[in-house]
Amino acid sequence: MPPSFTKYLKSDRRTLCLLRHPHLSLRGAHQIHAHLLVSGFISDPYAAGKLAAFCAVSPRGDLRHATLLFRRLPCRSAFLWNTMIRAHVERGQAGDALSLYRDMLAAGFLPNNYTFSFLLRACVDRDSLSDGQKFHALIVELGWEAYDFVQNGLLHMYSSCGCLRSARKLFDGSPDRDVVSWTAMLTGYAKQGQMANARELFNRMPERNVVSWSTLIGMYAQFGRFKEALDVFNEMQVCGIQPNQAAIVGALSACGSLGALDQGMWIHAFARRNAMELNRILGTALIDMYAKCGCIESAVEVFELMLERDVFAYTAMISGLSNNGCIKEALGLFSRMEEERVRPNEVTFICALSACARIGFVDQGRMIFESMDGVYYIKPGVEHYGCLVDLLGRAGLVEEAKKVVSEMPMEPDSYVLGALLNACGMHGVTELGRETIEDLKKLRLDHGGIHVLMSNMYASADQWENVAKARRAMEVRQAMKVPGCSMVEVDGVAYEFVAGDRSHKQIKEIISAIRGIDKQLRSFSNDPSAI
Repeated sequence: MPPSFTKYLKSDRRTLCLLRHPHLSLRGAHQIHAHLLVSGFISDPYAAGKLAAFCAVSPRGDLRHATLLFRRLPCRSAFLWNTMIRAHVERGQAGDALSLYRDMLAAGFLPNNYTFSFLLRACVDRDSLSDGQKFHALIVELGWEAYDFVQNGLLHMYSSCGCLRSARKLFDGSPDRDVVSWTAMLTGYAKQGQMANARELFNRMPERNVVSWSTLIGMYAQFGRFKEALDVFNEMQVCGIQPNQAAIVGALSACGSLGALDQGMWIHAFARRNAMELNRILGTALIDMYAKCGCIESAVEVFELMLERDVFAYTAMISGLSNNGCIKEALGLFSRMEEERVRPNEVTFICALSACARIGFVDQGRMIFESMDGVYYIKPGVEHYGCLVDLLGRAGLVEEAKKVVSEMPMEPDSYVLGALLNACGMHGVTELGRETIEDLKKLRLDHGGIHVLMSNMYASADQWENVAKARRAMEVRQAMKVPGCSMVEVDGVAYEFVAGDRSHKQIKEIISAIRGIDKQLRSFSNDPSAI
């Protein structure tokens, strides 16, 4: 071997060690790439694999650069193929990962156990049970089913895609069920809304890790069982398990929905004490919690402290400002979002249009609605048309609102027609209101709330005979209103009260206290000087 080449070889081996440096930047990786090109060492599959792996899967990497490097390499190893498939799955590009797999087969490479672990995750992301079943057959054919992480990948795929029977069969037949297997099954019951079964399975787990706990918390929060989510979060800490970001986010979601500000603030302080990074996920969860609890100043503070703000953070902040009466600030933030080139999504537009409706900014609302398709190529959905109808109806432009409904490219739903009916009631347009009610009846959407709107519309027009008819029709149809619900937080614990519910163990004391307050208020109304 020529001495000059030996010198380069030793130098390049040392250069490759730099790829493991914890503070290596993408610019540094580009310099290493240039050095390997000059020396010719880039043709070594080991060197190319290490460089591609850094660019593809490192948090400081660049998948586009890794893909260009990968495509230009004359020799590719199974490690390189697996690395690129993994990188695309982890970046949420499951379709590209499956396309790479097909290229891998065309190049003469067979998948191994690592390949299948990534491919099964891609099937979960695409909710593709059919692809997952094909991979399962190939796994058995090639003899990779004995590996624990392949078994767990199959369990996770079947349970996440809703095929619980196949998941259960795999689970029962597995001789080595670990905490990952149990957690995969827990996720599959829970995702189907079978929370009682999920909790029973959780209780039976011989070992629970932080992922198991956070999965249960997140699922309780997702299905609206917020009190249970916080109960599990507290139980988790009693058992000595330190919450991770997923558990924190699930608990914050529950706090926001319950209005449990004290506990939400405690969780925020816990995250700070444990030096959790205020990334996009945690930051958005905190914004949402503070805004829903009415503490909008804290929500703004969190938003401004975030180093990176994506569409979800902006949308949560716009929604929070709007819901707390800061309408101009919400619309100002929408404009700032556009200036900072953060692309709004469908939910962002709903929040912005709702804000315009609340303050009566008709022209701005029209512009925002038109920009959806005209600027961002987002086709408005039925929810956006509902917001536009609400905006126009509140402003008294009932005929224009009616025109929007008649020209919609899809069937109007109860929200759209309800907004039109509400406008008819506000502005005394009873004939159009009657037509709207007939449309609701045809769609079988004439529930209790619609009957109340109809009654109010007639009352505002002094048509008391029609009010009586509407009330009688409501009784005949047994159209019930959804009972009112309120929540109160006492010493960090949230209590829920539903109209007519007397199940609370201290209901007698609560009713006594309410009657006392009512009596005191009545005395004040009789004697204003007592206030």
